[in-house]
Amino acid sequence: MNKEYLNVILAEYDEGNLVFFKSILKDLKIPVKVQSFQNGEDLMGYLNNKEALIPEVLFIDYNLPGKSSIEYLEEIKIDFRFSNMIIVVYSDELSEAEVEEAFVKGANIYMKKPGSYNDLKKVISEIIAINWQYHTSGLNRENFIMKV
Repeated sequence: MNKEYLNVILAEYDEGNLVFFKSILKDLKIPVKVQSFQNGEDLMGYLNNKEALIPEVLFIDYNLPGKSSIEYLEEIKIDFRFSNMIIVVYSDELSEAEVEEAFVKGANIYMKKPGSYNDLKKVISEIIAINWQYHTSGLNRENFIMKV
């Protein structure tokens, strides 16, 4: 299934970070449609709606308020509708054990959130470019993991 754009969901509670992410995604050469949620409850409410448009990429802040991101990953991974969705877990800093747990629970990518806007733009651009390649080539997403 070839589409002309990637559907991306951002799960981020910080309004400033949302603005940065949306600005970066808007400026990419790859066409992206973005939807955002400021907490995990709203994200899961949307994803569990049978009418929901399943994104190709989900960026989820490790430190969302409410349940832990790991619990949301577990919920997402038990639903076969999300099997082709690439999940990017990001945070300012995680221990190796936390990163490993995120991968075990279903994350495909761990992104250490860079300190500058330009570095964030570079990392997000790389993640989207790689996902666009998977999206347009039909490569197997089930065994795709990456740490940036």
